[in-house]
Formats: sequence, C-alpha cells, structure tokens
Amino acid sequence: MTLIGVLISGRGTNLQALIDAQNRQELRGKIVVVISNKSKALGIERARKAGIPVEIITKKMYPVRSDFDKQLVKILKQARVDLIVLAGFMRILTQYFINEFHSKIINVHPSLLPAFKGVRSQWQAIEHGVKVSGCSTHFVTDNMDDGPIILQKAMPVLPDDTGQTLAERLLPEEHRLLVKSVNLFCEGKLSIEGKRVIIKE
Repeated sequence: MTLIGVLISGRGTNLQALIDAQNRQELRGKIVVVISNKSKALGIERARKAGIPVEIITKKMYPVRSDFDKQLVKILKQARVDLIVLAGFMRILTQYFINEFHSKIINVHPSLLPAFKGVRSQWQAIEHGVKVSGCSTHFVTDNMDDGPIILQKAMPVLPDDTGQTLAERLLPEEHRLLVKSVNLFCEGKLSIEGKRVIIKE
C-alpha cells in the first residue's frame, strides 16, 4: 500500500477529491497525514472529518525557511510516506526538501504547462487570449511548475470566460486528473526519462 502525505494551504478541494476517491475505495494508496502551512485553512477540517491526522506548520512557527522544510521532512518521514501530493500548497519548497523525496512529489496546476506558471494561471490565460486552456499534473522539481508532466486535460476557453469562470470549470477536471495521476504512481506505472514521464500500459 502506497502511503500518501498531502500538503495544503487553503480550501482543500483537491484533498477532498482524494478523500472521496479513498472513501469509494478507488484510491490505490492511503492518505496517512495532511500538513497545512495555514492554521485556518478550510482543508484542515476536511482531513479531520475523514479521520486523517493533521499537522500544522506555519511560517510564524518556523520563520527560517530551511527549518520549516526540515520539520516538514521530519513529519513526512515519521509517517513513512511513499508519495507527497501538493494539493493547493502555496509555498515554494527548498532543494533540500525536493532531494529528500526525489520523484515522489506530485503537483496539480491549472494550466497546460509549460504555459502560465505560477499563481492566477487562469487569469493569465484570459489576459493572453488563448482559445484552449486546461490543467496538468507533474512531478515537482526545484523550478516552479517545471517538472516532468504526468497528465494534461485541455478545455476550450469560452468567449465570455473570465479568470473566475475558467477556474471554476477547470476545478472538477483538476480533481479527476489528480486522482488518476496518484493512482498511476501507486500502481507503479510512472517512470521519468529526462523531462518526459512514461506511462506503462
């Protein structure tokens, strides 16, 4: 059984998608810990309702960046996680953290990477007038939103779309893509060759 640690900062809708899949027995792994860097993140209650242990690590508790990441690593290793999922975790991880869990960190991002990295990707897409947007899952590297892409889902941008409406339409697709990507990892079907992710049939 693949043990999963989930990192959150906000509402926790991606976390809820994983919890729902787990409750339906459709998740190939088990969420063993949820860590939030915001003490009032709504996702904390989602985890607690599901009976999943929650840890809160804030910038106030660990103002030095390296200390923050060392505490993150400590908790995740104590939980013996095999996979880390960034589910709306709004903090850049250090090289130290990424090295500790090399090729074991998955992120979901609301754009067709490598386009529109960083925050407010849907608004960036609208501002650039693209006709197609979407979402991506990828392995995390030391460059933001730049790791090998696992899966992508494209979606047309409608003439009257705003950043908000595009974000709302993309969210269910993000949820499905994340669950599918996590399951592929848990089933041992993902391998990385350079910048490419190979999915075994």
